Amino acid sequence: GQGCGMSGTGDGMMVLHRTLAGYARHPNFGGVMMVGLGCEVNQLTLYGQKGVAAGKRHFNIQDAGGSRKSVEKAMGVLAEIAEEVGYLKREPIPVSEIVVGLQCGGSDGMSGITANPALGAAVDILAGVGGIGILSETTEIYGAEHLLAYRAASPEIAAKLDGFVKWWEEHVAKHGASIDNNPSPGNKRGGLTTILEKSLGAVAKGGQTPLNGVFGYAEKVTGSGLVFMDTPGYDPVSATGQVAGGANIIVFTTGRGSCFGCRPTPSIKVATNSTMYHQMEEDMDVNCGVIASGEKTIAGMGRELFELIVGTASGRKTKSEAFGYGDNEFVPWHLGATL
Repeated sequence: GQGCGMSGTGDGMMVLHRTLAGYARHPNFGGVMMVGLGCEVNQLTLYGQKGVAAGKRHFNIQDAGGSRKSVEKAMGVLAEIAEEVGYLKREPIPVSEIVVGLQCGGSDGMSGITANPALGAAVDILAGVGGIGILSETTEIYGAEHLLAYRAASPEIAAKLDGFVKWWEEHVAKHGASIDNNPSPGNKRGGLTTILEKSLGAVAKGGQTPLNGVFGYAEKVTGSGLVFMDTPGYDPVSATGQVAGGANIIVFTTGRGSCFGCRPTPSIKVATNSTMYHQMEEDMDVNCGVIASGEKTIAGMGRELFELIVGTASGRKTKSEAFGYGDNEFVPWHLGATL
């Protein structure tokens, strides 16, 4: 969205390169076409040097001869991709290939009691079979980061997490803001009053497994088990970074009723309370309000969530996919000045 107004150097360009390169090599895409204008700062040739955007499938509108000719060229490229994808056959792969982006949005007072701990239980199971769970939203773990640091697999991992927290403290101070005042009006109406309450619930999504790694925004995630990625708390920006890092499933807990999709990564919506679930059942995939009513346990719902994650990775459609959500949730983190 910055075009020629973006600096060619610095954190902003580095983050944009990582994000677009991560999407270009994402396993959920059958093929990728990248289209530029031709004279913007973020040149397609930069991705060709990285081995991501080389060849005839990536072109500039100015070189193609304008808008109409670019659309015609793009339709031809997409037809080629569709034909190639048509020859692909489904084949079994290990559950350890699943990488889950952990999200919570529109949180309420039940988030840290029902849905988030249940998702944490699912992450513990996933970690046990070699999969990866990506916890993010640095501004929404603020005040509870010590709980993650205590579980870090090494002092270096704990120190890296602490470094990101300190960066955020300095970053928001430059803009006259405060990191400890994150709850939104919806959060407060749902029963949350401070960032500490919200953070304790957010950290619960990570379960009890050790923290095995800490990554920058949109960095390619490696290893196994629970890892952390530095992102803002704003869900579309945070999820975009997770997908660029390799997340092939998103699980999104919500107490107020967030409507969210995340192409190319299916987004499983988990309600924290039964009232909202029944009110927005067409948007919610799972009701964890049954934990509060005593009908099911956190461990039991964690097992159900894990099985739903595997089922979704195997082709089961989520509610957000049925609605066609996801195109507008590609929101790379914009850092730096518009020049």
